[in-house]
Amino acid sequence: MLYLAISSRRDIFQAIADPTRRKIIDLISKHPMNLKTLAEYFDISRPAISQQVKILDECGLVEIKRAGRETFCSLRPRQLKKIADWADQYSRLWEERIDSFEIYVNKLHT
Repeated sequence: MLYLAISSRRDIFQAIADPTRRKIIDLISKHPMNLKTLAEYFDISRPAISQQVKILDECGLVEIKRAGRETFCSLRPRQLKKIADWADQYSRLWEERIDSFEIYVNKLHT
């Protein structure tokens, strides 16, 4: 029961719901960054950025490594595939609707 409560506390969709966390994902997708450099891209404090990175880490989207006094963050792209797979089921729905609309428009022009 305790495991269920912890595992359902956060998931990757909650992680990407926040614009700051989405921007962090975008920034570290290009190359790993330390927390200080990452914080320079935002108007919030470094501890606030650390908290956002912690949430991303809990959701498996970020890997955190320490090198001396620095903390580096890198993206775990495998977790992003879960989001792409979920969205993909709805892209097929939209393709079907667009195809139906195209057939309707073609009927109007004939």
